[in-house]
Amino acid sequence: MSKRRQEKMSEEIKRTVAHIFQEGIKDPRIDQAAISLTRVDLSNDMSHARINISMLGDQAKQEEMMNAVKTARGYIRTELARRLKVKHAPEIEFRLDKSIEHGIRISSILEELKDEQKS
Repeated sequence: MSKRRQEKMSEEIKRTVAHIFQEGIKDPRIDQAAISLTRVDLSNDMSHARINISMLGDQAKQEEMMNAVKTARGYIRTELARRLKVKHAPEIEFRLDKSIEHGIRISSILEELKDEQKS
């Protein structure tokens, strides 16, 4: 399969799963405003998709939301196949992505250093 097709399919999966989170999942443990899909890695044969999710909140809240997302994985995969109109939806795996949280922490440290230099 061409790399271009794989990239297009990854983006389409990302967009579709984001819509599923916003519209389809009714689990009260999942706060749609606190979840952001950061990346989708699709295998060459499109049989597996690794979806990286960034979540705002403390460690306990993140773990609770991640467990809820993993519980809803079957529903998300079914909806993904239906919305993409594909015969075989990829197996999906969710991973917690802490890059946004890490960036915010680095930004705050840089601001503190900047304030210290002014003093």
